[in-house]
Amino acid sequence: MKTIRAQVIICGASLGGTIAALSAAKEGKRVVLLEKTKWIGGQLTSQAVPPDEHLWIEEQGCTRTYREYRNTVRNYYRDHPGYTPKEEFFCPGDSEVSLIAHPPKLALSILTDMIKPYVENGTLTVFTEAQLKDCYVEGDEIKGVIYHIDGEEVEFIGDYYLDGTDIGDLICISGTEYRVGAESRAETGEEDAPEVGDPADMQSFIYTACIENRREGDYTIDKPEMYDTFSQMMMPYDDHKLYSMFGPNSSTGKAKKFGMFLEEYNENGIELFPLFKYRRIVSSELFSDGSHPYDVTLINWPQNDFFHGNLFDCEDAEHNDYLAQQYTLCFVYWLQTEAPRYDGGKGYPYFRLAPEYLGTENGLSMAPYVRESRRIKGKFMITATDVCDEEKSKFADSVGVGSYPIDLHITTKTHTFFYKPTHRFTISLGAMIPERMKNILPACKNICSTHLTNGCYRLHPVEWNVGEVSGLLASFAIDKGVIPAKVWEDKALFQEFCSFIEERGIQRYWDENNLEAGYARAKERKTFA
Repeated sequence: MKTIRAQVIICGASLGGTIAALSAAKEGKRVVLLEKTKWIGGQLTSQAVPPDEHLWIEEQGCTRTYREYRNTVRNYYRDHPGYTPKEEFFCPGDSEVSLIAHPPKLALSILTDMIKPYVENGTLTVFTEAQLKDCYVEGDEIKGVIYHIDGEEVEFIGDYYLDGTDIGDLICISGTEYRVGAESRAETGEEDAPEVGDPADMQSFIYTACIENRREGDYTIDKPEMYDTFSQMMMPYDDHKLYSMFGPNSSTGKAKKFGMFLEEYNENGIELFPLFKYRRIVSSELFSDGSHPYDVTLINWPQNDFFHGNLFDCEDAEHNDYLAQQYTLCFVYWLQTEAPRYDGGKGYPYFRLAPEYLGTENGLSMAPYVRESRRIKGKFMITATDVCDEEKSKFADSVGVGSYPIDLHITTKTHTFFYKPTHRFTISLGAMIPERMKNILPACKNICSTHLTNGCYRLHPVEWNVGEVSGLLASFAIDKGVIPAKVWEDKALFQEFCSFIEERGIQRYWDENNLEAGYARAKERKTFA
């Protein structure tokens, strides 16, 4: 068996895993990054999810490298001869969900360029289409992992192993203690947690579809195999069919009606949320040269959240993965053939599946967007009380910042969804340190949060921050000859680590005196989000 040695082995090139590799390689560490799909970048690329951010992102609330990424996105469009940005902080796709919506292939290109110098100098080695098969553990330490790559088994041995998978594969296979699904109120002390927990009650996952609005013509796909089944099913929370122009309203626990485009109104004259603009990545009117004649959007909408089964820790995971793909394809077919239009017609046959944006043949994302991973049992658990209480959200051991409401999409067992505002919060280093294992670190959505707080720690800027700090922590621990737990426990060492990450552009606390611009921009933007 071939053996490859490095200092930092990163299992999974999710968004966090990719940035963990970048940060460790920048410190001169020998790094291996292993990814099961063809693309690095997770949420931004293979899962096709435009960045979900917060009001203050243009001034603060992210790491230096995340800001560099955002600037590179906008500079790409500024340099495009046919693109006409309207303002300083323009959104490339003029979307509702994001201030920086752009195509997944552009995200892949930028991330690839970011790691390219370290790949070229031999510091970072990247393997894609690599399948994790086994893990060797002695006591509280991982000694090696086995991957299947290009038809052969390869062993990787390192000092530190980072879990950058979206479902916590390394955490599971290494025997690292973890939680998943909904904890009970007694377990977490959260007033909004259920009385009875259920590890199998996870947030729904989703396969994104990419569609182009050709405005005329017929691009209807073949009727998917599961269409007759899914199209007749009813919502578990209201008396509408699954495929409809209705989706869950977290405020009422019932359904609310959506529109497809701007200037569509309900019976009370209130403008409906425009689904096509929601995650739009190409706005044709912003290209004066005709290079992009059609609007393009990503279908990651409430109607195609797959809540009928889980993606891991169950016997039917592989079948559920197939069903989730069918679920989205069926929804696309429904949109093309049966969706009620505002003009009284039926169906949008001119919606064309656009696989060229996603690197796949079927027009779906390369991988499912996973909202909820296995989460380590750590030295400290972040609960909803922490992020909803202004003072408690400022952790003494902070290694980053974030802001997002607790936003749980419909779950797979109880079919509940939940939304609650939070204060601007920080990221606890203690939540990144496993309670027992010594040389494994979480690098994405797998820190020690709860079912509830995962709902606000799962977004792009926070996952990026977690991954970056994970890579820096592994590097710092190697240089100091200590384990990560020691960095958290030793006050002097922790302060040294804080200086180390701050010098590298990690914002540890919010600047409370620099918030007004975000409020003003949100008011001016007047979006539906």
